[in-house]
Formats: sequence, C-alpha cells, structure tokens
Amino acid sequence: MNRRELLKAAMAVPFLAGFSVGGVGTALAEAGSKLAGRLRSRVRPGSPGWPSATQWDVLKQQVGGRLLKLQSPFADRSSPAYAEALKHLDNPFYIGDQPALTQTSGWAKAWTSWPSTYAVAAESTADVVAAVNFARAHNLRLVVKGGGHSYQGTSDSADSLLVWTRHMNAVTLHDGFVGQGCEGKQAAQPAVTVQSGAMWCDAYDAVTTRGGRYVQGGGCTTVGVAGLIQSGGFGSFSKRFGTACSNLIEAEVVTADGVARIANACTNPELFWGLKGGGGGSLGVVTRLTLRTHELPEWFGAVIGDIKASTDDAYRALIAKMVSFYQSDLFNPHWGEQIGFTPSNVLHFSLVFEGLTQQQAQAIWAPFLDWVRARKEYSFEQPVKVMALPAKHFWDAEFFEQHLPGAIVRDDRPGAPRHHALWKGDQEQVGWFLHAFKSAWLPASLLQKDRQAQLVDAIYESSRHRYLGFHFNKGQAGAPADAIEAARDTAMNPQVLEAFALAIIAGFGKPAFPGMPGPDPDEARRNKESVDKAMDEMLKAAPDAGAYVSESDYFRRDWQQAFWGSNYPRLAAVKRQYDPDGLFFVHHGVGSEEWSEDGFTRKA
Repeated sequence: MNRRELLKAAMAVPFLAGFSVGGVGTALAEAGSKLAGRLRSRVRPGSPGWPSATQWDVLKQQVGGRLLKLQSPFADRSSPAYAEALKHLDNPFYIGDQPALTQTSGWAKAWTSWPSTYAVAAESTADVVAAVNFARAHNLRLVVKGGGHSYQGTSDSADSLLVWTRHMNAVTLHDGFVGQGCEGKQAAQPAVTVQSGAMWCDAYDAVTTRGGRYVQGGGCTTVGVAGLIQSGGFGSFSKRFGTACSNLIEAEVVTADGVARIANACTNPELFWGLKGGGGGSLGVVTRLTLRTHELPEWFGAVIGDIKASTDDAYRALIAKMVSFYQSDLFNPHWGEQIGFTPSNVLHFSLVFEGLTQQQAQAIWAPFLDWVRARKEYSFEQPVKVMALPAKHFWDAEFFEQHLPGAIVRDDRPGAPRHHALWKGDQEQVGWFLHAFKSAWLPASLLQKDRQAQLVDAIYESSRHRYLGFHFNKGQAGAPADAIEAARDTAMNPQVLEAFALAIIAGFGKPAFPGMPGPDPDEARRNKESVDKAMDEMLKAAPDAGAYVSESDYFRRDWQQAFWGSNYPRLAAVKRQYDPDGLFFVHHGVGSEEWSEDGFTRKA
C-alpha cells in the first residue's frame, strides 16, 4: 500500500473521544488490512466480496437486461451449441458473434480462451459506464472485447466481467468534422465516426465502397476498429496513408472513474495521445472513434506469385536480387503487404499497390521478372501476376464474387450482411492456436548498398528454419513526410518511423478451444523452436529491433522497450492519471508490471 492510500485509510477510521491508543491502532490496522485486500486482490466467483445475485440483477436492470451469463459452446459436447459451433468454426463472423469465444483460441503454455463469467452486451455508452462502475465498486477483473482478435489473450479472462461492444457498430460519414473543443483551432476535414464494436469491413463498406473515399484501417477485414487503433494499426496501404492511429481525430472513452470523456488534440490531449498506439484495454473502454478520410486513388492492385530456386546458392542470389529490386523500385508509398521467404527456397509474393495503373506496375516489375526468366535455376511455381482494379471495389464483396470469387470468403449464415467477407488468405487465422509468434521492425539502413549483403545473409539463414514474412506496410520508412510526422505524434515505438518492414515469424495449429481436443504438444514445441531460431538469425542484422504490440511474443521480457521504446514513461504517466488503481489490465499492457500474470493480484 502506498502512502497516499494509507493516509486515505487512516482518514476513514472514525476517531472517537475515549478511544485508547491501542484501540485506534487496532482500528487503523483493520482498515488498512481491508483496504490492502481491496487494492491487491480482485474477487472471483465464490470468494468473499463477489457480487450477490441481487447485485447482478441491479446491473442487469441498468443495462436494459443485456447482462449475459456466459458458457463456451464447446463446454458440452452433447449440446446443440457444440455442433453449431463446430459447423461455423472457420467463420470469423460467427466467432465474433459469440461473447464466449475469441478469434484466437489460445497460445501454448501461455493462455487459453476461457469465457468471462458475465458479459454486458453493450449497446450504448451508458451501458459501458454501468459496467465500469460495477467492476470498480465490486473489485472485479474487467475485460473489453470488440473484434476479439488479440493474439495475447487480452480480450478474455476467466472469472471476469466482460464489456462486449459487438453491437455498437454504427458508422457515420462527415463532410467536415472538427473535434470537440477544437473549434477555431482546427479546420474541418472529411472524417468517419465508427463505434467500437465495428469491424474494418463495416468501415470500408461505408467509406470506400459506398462513400468513394479511403480510411486507414486494418488489412484483415474482421479485425475490430477500436482494438487496431489503440494498438497503432497497419493496413495494406499504410505506407501511403500512415498508421491507423495517426489518423485518429477524436475518441470517446469511458475511463476507470466511470466518466465518458472526449479525447482529442484539444480536450484531454494526453489521454488522446495514449490512445494512439498505447495498447488496447489499458486506459479505458473506447466507445467511438473519429478518423480522417482521404481522397481515394483511382487504382488499387496486387502482385501475387511464387518463384522457386533449384539450389540453395540460387536462392541466396534470388534473395539478393529481390532486396536490391525492393530498394530501387518498391521502397516508396505505392507498395505494401508481403514478400515471404521459405525453407523450400520459394520466394512468395503477396504485395499490393496504390496509385498506379496495371500497366505502370507491370513496367516496374518487368526487369526483375526478365532477370528470373533468363536463368534456368528458377521456375515459377505460381505465375507472377500483376493486376489492378478500381479502388472503390477493393473491399466490394459483390465485385470480387463476380470477377475474382476465389479471393474472398463470405459469412455463409442466412441473413448475413452482403459486405461481410474476408480475404481467403486470412481464414487460416480463424480460431487458430498459437505456438509461437515474433516480430521485429527492420531499419531502413539495412537497405543501403553496403548493408544489403548482411540483410540477405540474415534472410537466408532465417528462412532455413521457418517461413519468414516481410510486411512492408508495417514500417513507415519510405512513406510521405506528413504520414511520418503524424506517426511521430503517437505512443508507438519510434522505431516504426525508421523501419522499412516488420519481419514476422509464427507457428500455429488448428483451433483448440476448451472442450475441444488440445494442441499437439510436440508440434507446438517444434514450431516454437524453429520460430526462435529463425528470429535469432534475423536479429543478427537488427539486434535492437522493437516489436509491434499486436503481433509479438507473449513471453517477451523487455516488452516496455520493445513495444513503446522511449515513449513508455510518458505512457505510464497517462495510465497513472486516468487509471491510478489499475482497473484496466491486459497482458503486457501499460502498467501491467504491477500485477500478477492473470491480473488478479497486485504485486507488493
């Protein structure tokens, strides 16, 4: 207990004339003991202090009956719910509609997706306020879930109260938006306001498909808007339009005191800064966000294909050619997404571009592809295709179903919204059980001519152990100056400003929710070992590389430095200001070092 809390405890003890010194001391000790228990240990079902049925009923009335008692659909294998859940296990929209499930089913030796005891299915800010006040008053573990995509398990916890925002999903376009309190200080700008339960497919449908503009969001269409923004956020075209959080204009957030606050550059500016990349679930419950929208380019496009080298030496040469080609022709705002390097000596392309016609993109790639074709040691496992489409159709499910149906997967349930679709390549993540996941920001200095050989060696050696993905859109080096400056004014690790890519290496297995067959421990161990070895090779070229908080190692020890770098002290100060008692806890979130791994016990 700190001094301030001890003094508060002392002030709470009635001082009556005639009390003996010993009596006052005893009363003070008892009050201090009770306060210490309240501050240092959250309550669980069945323990003293857990709310009574009557108290839960009061909360239920406050939230219009939208208090749910949760049970996993996999809890009873003989139940219809179990069969229904298995039927839709590859459908992220179905999983997102289940308050007891998360998009990731767990992580080996780290966490498993257990449902909360109760959930408030919030439909308004008032519902969120009621849930926050109830959790604070009763010393409950509080969890927040919108999209439920967290790899770190931050959107679920057993024995907790869940604030579930799925049904808060309205999207509103603005021709000219000015933040509250910013009148006369900021010019009105085109924007979109999105409630915190919306997914990016909801935002893209309103802003781009129907609105003809662009909003910087996530690449995976089923990711929640609020979670991505708070973690920093990258989408396919963030090399042009900046990080998602740097496009935030304003947020409404319910803080630990149960107050719904507006946060922007003029009102609660430090809270606003912390929400821009400070990590979801640590500073409050975001209920809505307003993001700037941009003029939509005429064309978006993609480059896909696979090139195989017949020998290890040929593969190393192919990697060197690719690195040189990227530096000279692709290291600019037009290009994003991924190139993959495999143990089987295949170079995999899954890139996107913006602001170029198909002919312009083909001309850029022609010299590289001619170089490949001229050498017998290379073959095309999948022909490298360069294609473009009108940008307004990039998230148009109807357009893709007509022209490229294999690229998307729809929500197949009756009555599902027509725009609810995801990229086929993202379906492997639905319900997956992680064995290992690591990321590293790679500095643009590695692209300099005198360092390319070092980068090539690291890529080649890393790819001997595991598939290695370079996500070029998840580094801001090469972006326009205004995008870099906007990202600088966020809580993210400043390394992102100088990174040309985020290297990602992962291992995973099929879904393993509680009640289902568990993961294969030998497979998990082998995957973890290979991921560790692969990342160790990459870090020889970038030994001080930070990591992206949403895509990172659960077991990372230097997480404060890795996720936020020099911004962490300021971020910790924001946490102390708006959540001094630590109501909001997530694994490796700001302030979490003060709590046990499960977030139930404050450390001495």
